Amino acid sequence: MMLLFIIISIQGAQLIEMASGTETFVSKGTQLYKDYDHLFKKNFETDSIVVMVQGNEVASEAVMKAADRLEQQMLIVPGVQSVTSPATLVKQLNYKISGRGIIPDSDLEVKDLLNSQSTLFESLMPDETHMMIVIKVAGSATDQQKEDILNALDTSLTEATFPPGYSLIVTGSPALRVDINKEMTQSLGLLLGISSLLMVVVLLLVFRHVRWGLLPLPIVLLGVLFTFGFMGYVGVPMTMVSMAAFPILIGLGIDYAIQFHNRMEEEIRGGNSSGKALVLTVKHTGPAVLIALTMTALGFIPLFTSTVPMIRDFGKLLLIGVVMCYLSALFFGLVILYSFDWISRKNPLKLFNNRKGDVEIEAFSSKTQSVKVQKAKALENALIKVADFTIGHSKIILVIALLTCFAGLYADQSVPIQTDTNSFIPQDMPSLINYKQMMDLLPGSGDHLNIILRVKDNSDPEVLKWIDEFGQHEVTNRGHIYAATSIVDLVKEKNGGTIPESSEEIQAIYDEIPASQKQEYILGSQLLTIDLDIGQAMDNIEITGIKELRDIVQKDIQWMQPLPETNVIITGQQVAMIDIINALTSGRVLMTMLGVGLVLIGLVVVYRDFTKALSPIIPMFIVIGWSGLVMAGLNIAYTPMTAVLGALILGVGSEYSILMMERYFEEKDNGLDPVSAINQAVTTTGSALIASGATTVFGFSALIFSPFPILSNFGLVTVIDVCLAIFVTFVVFPPLIVMMDTRREKRRAASLAAAVAAAV
Repeated sequence: MMLLFIIISIQGAQLIEMASGTETFVSKGTQLYKDYDHLFKKNFETDSIVVMVQGNEVASEAVMKAADRLEQQMLIVPGVQSVTSPATLVKQLNYKISGRGIIPDSDLEVKDLLNSQSTLFESLMPDETHMMIVIKVAGSATDQQKEDILNALDTSLTEATFPPGYSLIVTGSPALRVDINKEMTQSLGLLLGISSLLMVVVLLLVFRHVRWGLLPLPIVLLGVLFTFGFMGYVGVPMTMVSMAAFPILIGLGIDYAIQFHNRMEEEIRGGNSSGKALVLTVKHTGPAVLIALTMTALGFIPLFTSTVPMIRDFGKLLLIGVVMCYLSALFFGLVILYSFDWISRKNPLKLFNNRKGDVEIEAFSSKTQSVKVQKAKALENALIKVADFTIGHSKIILVIALLTCFAGLYADQSVPIQTDTNSFIPQDMPSLINYKQMMDLLPGSGDHLNIILRVKDNSDPEVLKWIDEFGQHEVTNRGHIYAATSIVDLVKEKNGGTIPESSEEIQAIYDEIPASQKQEYILGSQLLTIDLDIGQAMDNIEITGIKELRDIVQKDIQWMQPLPETNVIITGQQVAMIDIINALTSGRVLMTMLGVGLVLIGLVVVYRDFTKALSPIIPMFIVIGWSGLVMAGLNIAYTPMTAVLGALILGVGSEYSILMMERYFEEKDNGLDPVSAINQAVTTTGSALIASGATTVFGFSALIFSPFPILSNFGLVTVIDVCLAIFVTFVVFPPLIVMMDTRREKRRAASLAAAVAAAV
């Protein structure tokens, strides 16, 4: 059965797609997506693949002919709209002068042509050592189509035979995105490997008091494999954010396996047979872990309120993962553990020989077991001392915890929001370095605001005059707008620098302009676009500045009033990012509070007891407050990942308090008083919680090693927050549950006494 599930999961995992496009940031049903993706991107936007040629002298006949060969080869590649290089312009000039549209056969002739129209070549030849070859593809092309074009480009670069000594660097947005996707795939394997290695270390350190202490690791990896398979079948894509889910799942899922493993070993040490121990483990630990899982899932539910698809996919992945890891631990983990114990008892081949008699468990020898028992006793004694101390100083501890919690909630308001999306990816990626170099050298390769006009007739002279006046006004009066390009520039170029006075003349000029030139500015008879070049705005003024600039442009449009029945839309990638960043970060408080509310409601439904419902929530609320202190103290800005910390920590950390509370009330049902019950819960469940907490911490620690800064910072903060969750479970929760339960018992006793007195 296990083998069948593994095969099915492997098949499903192969269906997983990497996603990093607009659809991962913007919901397809929103107006933002329709304006940017449907209206602008599919109709007007083009992506540029740029080949940077670097060498001692790019203005040579050999380099120009190689560029021309490359251009001819790439023009026949499916998906390529146009190719522009200095060789293109040299051929055009040569045709005007000599009537031959070819590259001249000498360096001198090439340089003469370049010098005759030097301003024409400035954008593609920024200096004597650099040449730019720009290959334009449709902005609506899929990542796979762009990757196919890049693969064809690699072959064409070899066949173009550039002279020796010249370096050829392929860059541009499509090349950068493909490299990011590859880096994501490699990073995922790295994170899973590091997480597994850390799990081995922590299990050897803190889970040595049981037999087969490394067994939880393959069990949770089996759950992760099932998660991969389910992702593929239901169509959940892999994004930059969802990569973080797998180390998280290893940290969470191994907790379930440890809890089952620890309880079964406890029952066996108590003298039960393998079958009886299995039944008791499922009876007592199964429901407790299931309740904890349910509360964890409720803590993740607020992720679905995000307007950003990749955050919702992150939530889906976490929910799928915790369920799969639970099922793996319950069905496969316990069955394997039962089988190992059965073999150990029968011992037909002297395998698993780590038992003495039928009940007493030995690791390999009585001396080794004695050392383990002593260490376990030392840990239990330490936990009891901590519990006794906190219970004895309960009021002081609870007051300090709550005060620091509220201080953290206040400090959280001053934590900045990281709006530079370039900071989310590895800064030492060669493709990113090349991309930044290209943006510095190639004018117009920076950021843009794109204005789309829906008009009655896009050949109306008054429409073109408004576009011309508006563009000049923005460039003249707005400091961060450096150029405004539109179809008007091409029309004026064809008409001696002026706009014709009739629609017929304008339409005639439209017919003359090559489709490759006008397709970026005009579509059909009603759509036009204006491209406002805002330079390196993402680096210089960031998202907040771009938002202010967009608002100013919007006011200018209202002030200058286009023709009646003209619909004007400001869109483009930078405009989309404004709403994306706001959606990623602004809803974090609501998301956290919703998570608290859902978990509280869930606990009330399960227990129908406000004491049992509130006691696990309060410690996690304290951790959420402390998280604000951590963010402020470490000067870490909120990103799309850290913005979900509240919901994540609530889902992860509530499990510890719930499991401790479950064991506390189990011991009380066995006749112990509150202090004795919490001490017994701490000594029995506490060791397993420390082991599972340590594995969770180590699982999250793998994120710190991610090359993506957005993930490494998230990993650092979550490690600290999980440590705080473990801390409150042993320091804040014991006095809290004893105080709340004792007061509840007193109220019940008083009510009972009053009822008896009334009856008498």
